[in-house]
Amino acid sequence: MIGGPDGIRTLETSNIGASPVDNRSNSNAILGGLCVLAAALVAFVWVPLDVDSGVVEQVRRRVQIGDSLAPVTAAVFIAIGGLVLLLVERRVPDQPAFTLRNLRFIALSAAIVVAGFLIMRFTGPLTVDVVNLLTGGELQYRLLRDSSPWKFIGYFIGGIFVVAGLMAQAEGGITRKNLGIATAVVIALILIFDVPFDDLLLPPNGDV
Repeated sequence: MIGGPDGIRTLETSNIGASPVDNRSNSNAILGGLCVLAAALVAFVWVPLDVDSGVVEQVRRRVQIGDSLAPVTAAVFIAIGGLVLLLVERRVPDQPAFTLRNLRFIALSAAIVVAGFLIMRFTGPLTVDVVNLLTGGELQYRLLRDSSPWKFIGYFIGGIFVVAGLMAQAEGGITRKNLGIATAVVIALILIFDVPFDDLLLPPNGDV
């Protein structure tokens, strides 16, 4: 406990090694605001500048899913989470205090996500380059990005890296269970977003 009986500031820990909580912390509001800001940047800056098609496109009287659907959907869910923190959880007691340990956790989480996206982006083309080197072929990933198994390589490996990496960070280590859950999650996402739609490219194939 820091401070006197007047309750100016109280820090508590629920158990040894846990992150301190601050009864006057506004961490939920800060995190919620950052989430809403990130969602707005994705939906109103990144998507319009980087994606050519909209959420839904009509081509020859046929309605098709646009390349903007996935990032816009992600932005909506991020915004919802941020608004919950801002409007519902803003003043709850015993919010986590901002400490160097917590900031390091956030920074490592961001690094895992960025590394996963880089794996998604470059694993497919690198795989094609290796196959060309071994076979003497002249395959081009851009021409293969919408065909199996090439279109799944980057998304599958990068997705597992992100999910398993975040779980390992939260639990203190990688386990077979984490890898199994991550694999199942990525396969489920592929089945949801790729299998039903013939004209939807899994990320990052739309930018290759």
